[in-house]
Amino acid sequence: MTSQSQSLQQITDNWQHVSANVKAAAKAAGRDPESVTLVGVTKYVDASLAGDLVTAGCHDLGENRPQMLWSKAESLAELGPITWHMIGHVQTNKLRRMLRYRPLIHSVDSPRLLEAIEQESEHQQCTTDVLLEVNISGDAAKTGLAPETVKELLKQSQSQSVRVMGLMAMSGLGSDQNAALQQFQQVAQLRDDLQQSTGIELPELSMGMSGDYEQAIQAGATLVRIGSALFAGLLDR
Repeated sequence: MTSQSQSLQQITDNWQHVSANVKAAAKAAGRDPESVTLVGVTKYVDASLAGDLVTAGCHDLGENRPQMLWSKAESLAELGPITWHMIGHVQTNKLRRMLRYRPLIHSVDSPRLLEAIEQESEHQQCTTDVLLEVNISGDAAKTGLAPETVKELLKQSQSQSVRVMGLMAMSGLGSDQNAALQQFQQVAQLRDDLQQSTGIELPELSMGMSGDYEQAIQAGATLVRIGSALFAGLLDR
């Protein structure tokens, strides 16, 4: 077996294992397994391994840097439809090229960024779906909005060019599983409160990564962002 086919087999095995765990976590929480989308985070790997993940069955890919998103989007275009997710910090000067690939932007954390997305979306005559990033743990090292400021930004988001679909959050640094679960539950409650107070539907909750996605699903995550678990056995080669 060649190295390339070995990599594909390893990624396929990882994908099937993680996908089964995601479905099991949803069932354990009394949820429809189809209500949770597994986003494969490809920031760790090159386009070839990202392509193997698509071949294995993952058609939602997430990147931390805009230039890597558009580079891989161009490299993998021949593999068929891929939904791209921008999960890292977005520099406004990178928006024009990135929005060509119509990503779901998980990381809106300021009025300035929201306004820039709106303006560029108007220029490209498209509607961009976004999530508002919440710093639920209060960690100074993490980006995101303080929970009490999310409502004000949500009120500013009413535009035909930008559609706020929900919230994104990460558990705090060093959080154990119980702490992560509590933080994710706080995000879900914040979403529910915002829906009730504003009348805006916020169907998406992007929460959970390789180490805590089961707790995120228990709390109501609809999008889990998983990278290292999908490339286990390959990243240290």
